[in-house]
Amino acid sequence: MSSLDEPMDRPTGKHRDDGSRSATEAALFEAFGGVRGMVETTVPGLVFVAVFTVNRNIHTAAIAALALSLVLGAARLLRKDTLKHAFGGVFGVAFGAVFAMMSGDAKNFYLPGMLYSLGLAVAYIVTAMLGVPLLGLILGPVFKENLSWRTRNPGRKKAYTKASWAWGLILLAKSAVLFPLYWWGDATQLGWVKVALGIPPMLLSVYLTWIFLAKAPPPIDVFAEQEAAEAAEREAKAAADKVTP
Repeated sequence: MSSLDEPMDRPTGKHRDDGSRSATEAALFEAFGGVRGMVETTVPGLVFVAVFTVNRNIHTAAIAALALSLVLGAARLLRKDTLKHAFGGVFGVAFGAVFAMMSGDAKNFYLPGMLYSLGLAVAYIVTAMLGVPLLGLILGPVFKENLSWRTRNPGRKKAYTKASWAWGLILLAKSAVLFPLYWWGDATQLGWVKVALGIPPMLLSVYLTWIFLAKAPPPIDVFAEQEAAEAAEREAKAAADKVTP
């Protein structure tokens, strides 16, 4: 059959690629909170360092940052966004604010987030080395493939491994800049540098993940497979019931 005889609604290779890329982009934005999520994780730190630079008062700066984080979280709740995006930033800022006020050192406002980033970097790299890349564990449910990529889709496992290495190395590079400032710099220097390194590394990591996954085979929808298997089982049972006298 010639190409003119093919059904008009049959997607071409280019259309399938575009659909896969669009689905990948949408899933990544859902998983990581999108540009808005990146901004929301950066702005409270910006408020803290700005207020502290002006009045040198840890309590005022911490309360201002926490108040803004609460407002941003409440706005997400009102928009009925995912709870993890609404509460994740609030808890992180609250932990840093309490730590800074209790220790009396403004630099400690940033320490919990720095330790979290360093631990995440190690987790990405170690899991990639072990063949169970963390990014696959995070994004598998988002793409409705769960862990099928481990044994049934080697191309996606390879993409998840590359992306996990990218996240790990980028976060390690970020930590290599911030921790010397924490040890030997002052709170203002650390704060402004951390704000500057808030969004760009995240955007780079998400972009590289998108590139790797857009070139990988499409995910295996294990939920659809399970539903199809259950439907086939029901049909077989119904057919058997009709045959049985």
